[in-house]
Amino acid sequence: MKNKPWKVMTAAALMSSLLLTSACTPSEKSAEADKKGKESAANIKVPVIDYTFDTAGNMFAYSEFELSGEPLAESLGLDLDVLDVRKLDKPTKFDYTAGVESYEYSEEAMYEVTEKSGLGLHLIHGPVTAEFAKKTSKPSHEALAERFYELADSVGYPREEIFRNMFPTMIEYASGDPHYVKKVDTEVYAENDDKTYVPVYQVDFQSLRWDRGKMDKVLNPSAYGAVFLKQALWAGDFLGAFHTIDKDEELEAQTPNDDKDENIALGVSSADGMQGMILTEEIWNKLNFVRDRLFYDAKQQALTKAAGSHYDPAKGLVYLPHKITVVENGDELAPNAKELIVEDSRSMLQDQWLMLWPASEFYGMTDQRPANKNQNPAFLAVFDGAPYPSAAKENIDDNPANDVVSNDPYSVNRDVLLQVFKNIDTMHFNNEVGAFVEEHNGIEQGKRVDTFQAGYTIEALRIFERAIDGLPVGYASGEEAQGLNTPEGKRALELIKKQADFIIGQLMRKDGLVANGFVIGEGPDKSEPTLMAQLGAIRGLTAAFLATKNEQYRDAARTIYQAMDKHFWDKQLHVYKTGKDEMKYTPFLAGALSGVFRVAITNLNNAEGDQPLSALERETIISRYVDFYNNIIDGPSLEEGMQASEFWDTGDVYIKGDQSGNTDGDHVPQIQAGHGKYGIAPILVSVEVKKNR
Repeated sequence: MKNKPWKVMTAAALMSSLLLTSACTPSEKSAEADKKGKESAANIKVPVIDYTFDTAGNMFAYSEFELSGEPLAESLGLDLDVLDVRKLDKPTKFDYTAGVESYEYSEEAMYEVTEKSGLGLHLIHGPVTAEFAKKTSKPSHEALAERFYELADSVGYPREEIFRNMFPTMIEYASGDPHYVKKVDTEVYAENDDKTYVPVYQVDFQSLRWDRGKMDKVLNPSAYGAVFLKQALWAGDFLGAFHTIDKDEELEAQTPNDDKDENIALGVSSADGMQGMILTEEIWNKLNFVRDRLFYDAKQQALTKAAGSHYDPAKGLVYLPHKITVVENGDELAPNAKELIVEDSRSMLQDQWLMLWPASEFYGMTDQRPANKNQNPAFLAVFDGAPYPSAAKENIDDNPANDVVSNDPYSVNRDVLLQVFKNIDTMHFNNEVGAFVEEHNGIEQGKRVDTFQAGYTIEALRIFERAIDGLPVGYASGEEAQGLNTPEGKRALELIKKQADFIIGQLMRKDGLVANGFVIGEGPDKSEPTLMAQLGAIRGLTAAFLATKNEQYRDAARTIYQAMDKHFWDKQLHVYKTGKDEMKYTPFLAGALSGVFRVAITNLNNAEGDQPLSALERETIISRYVDFYNNIIDGPSLEEGMQASEFWDTGDVYIKGDQSGNTDGDHVPQIQAGHGKYGIAPILVSVEVKKNR
């Protein structure tokens, strides 16, 4: 996120703002934008078929969008400084799509969930916030306000520039209605010299709440885990370096003590550092809530605490259940949970890998083990006691027998991480067939292996192995380094290899595609292959290749990709079919497709020594990537496409006198102008692609 000068708030208002109320002349469009519209609108319609905000699907998709954004463009040689959000499709359509749209859509959607919408329980009621309140003998809202001041000071961010009327979430709900419930405040907050202006809603979030009555008040690991993934990736990006206080210039970390210099502060910049701190604060509270309240004891049939490194599944399964309903306390301004009711006690594979992945990312950020020589000094500075406590000494040595219970970020995350990993291994991996089953009821495993879920479990395990063995994660998850060869890391690699071998040996068909799944005792699914299954297999096999360096897995991923492109690509509409005679796109599918484009561009494309495959020419993959964002995400008109709305960060600036609701002339409306009486949040909705007759 760029440093924006309009983040203003009076110091006196911060404390109360955490509890405040919840409930033209068109601009000149560029020739490029007109051309873009004519090309796509001529062939297809992409109407919305479901406006429900699926938290898990959206945050998963936007995590893939993030990784397929700036990091991808930069890895291909783009100088990010040449990007201008108001110069559509410059310097090339791909550069703009990746460096601006994919990346910024990802960031803004995260803030909608974690700071604006109210989709969950308020951070005021977080376990760590409660400890601060007890320690300072202050009410929770005052303690949280003081904590925000402390975080701002640590990154050199002015206290008076903190957003007003935030709703920081401690943990998020499974779904909701993304339409705004009141008129978005687009009045002028601050004017710029070029006739653009900053609307009030960008500094005051009071008008951006969602309808609490339409929220599915359920705690589902896929949902709060996918948000955790977004938070961990962005926090790692924002806090991965230092910056100078006088010029706000990023500095590469040399030592964990660099910030002891009076002119050096935590974070890559003041503004980004502040967001990184808020995200970390939310993660820390969420993890303590999850560890201490959301694990389910299958024997006792009750919620309990996780045991982390001391957990032995053989003595009784304790895991994250699929669905916990929240009975709120009736506080509309800052709701808390009055009661937690387990509605579905099954362990679902998707829930588990969508917790393993983010916990692994955060482990890499918080890791303070002396044995790990690959630590980023900037992260060590964040968790050296101020502003975040350092790890309990017993928990970072080489002896798990002396581990202690602690609520510091490293220790609580490790407890969740290790218990989830053990449960994925024990509850979901079928040793006889060498594959992960989709569900476990607390007593026995199910029989079905889902190709998509198994594939993404491999990717989650790849990140886990890197984190537990002290290898770089986050944007650097492809870098080489010397690992620690831990027992957990070795087991993760075993699981990765066996599941990858199963995909090749049991799921791949003669036509190069993979089956949608496999039922133990019966064999592969006979149903028509789906795009979703192909994406999961490609993602998983590529992850297996990256983890093991076994070229067999890369070759198999390339074969499936070529078959997928041949079987599913619609040459006339320039989109992939998603099934037999079907083109329905959900956030989960969109995220997986974005991720597969990325690994195809960086890992699977035709290279020296490969037998060339037409679909894997880099230029072809990039053209598919651009078509996907152009036709499916942005859509052919303002009423169509998956991206429901956008604002400043992707070029849709506010101009005095312009009532178009679309000043950049693309096909994504401003938030107050799209889909509904008061507009809609900048998130993904489900669509169906149809031929424009």
